[in-house]
Amino acid sequence: MKLLTIGTLGLVLGLGIAFAAEPKEEKKGDEKKSDAKEVAVISTTDGDMVLEFWPDVAPKTVENFKTLAKKGFYDGTAFHRIIKGFMIQGGDPNTKDLSKEDSYGMGNPGYTIPAEFNNKSHQFGVISMARSADPNSAGSQFFICNGDASQLDHKYTAFGKLIKGDDVLKKISDTPVVASRTGEPSKPTKRIEVKSIKIVAADSTK
Repeated sequence: MKLLTIGTLGLVLGLGIAFAAEPKEEKKGDEKKSDAKEVAVISTTDGDMVLEFWPDVAPKTVENFKTLAKKGFYDGTAFHRIIKGFMIQGGDPNTKDLSKEDSYGMGNPGYTIPAEFNNKSHQFGVISMARSADPNSAGSQFFICNGDASQLDHKYTAFGKLIKGDDVLKKISDTPVVASRTGEPSKPTKRIEVKSIKIVAADSTK
């Protein structure tokens, strides 16, 4: 899955797969659980990053990310696309399988979610949803900005921001890359694996 072409760097996340219906809404009995402030702890082979969510501007996106994380969907995936000064991209289930390298960037959870473009700017540490040319084609793939990517504002759904682990993001961003199958210099020369993404109470990370 590729992000749309943005200038010379292209942020295209080509999905190209049929999608099912949107996930069912959370039951009323679970509302109290979602009311508590939660953060995401992304544990990678290069260290941990902690992200806060912005449910006030992207509620469906936040809920989708949390749901996938709690199911262990992201565990064992990898950051398959790295562009220093721009972003690191992950969340593709295909990256769990080394034999599927040619299809990295094309995976999804089997459904799409509606875009929730908002006024949050794509700056260092901001997490946003990757998508194809269709604004409503995001599913599971996401990217974390490692520089000023404000050209993506109002075109991609920003839904949270890094609150811990700036050094880890910078370390991942510095990973050497080579040309991908499309010729873009963004394929990491070593595997940056997402060991897990845990959704925990914000207080537990202090």
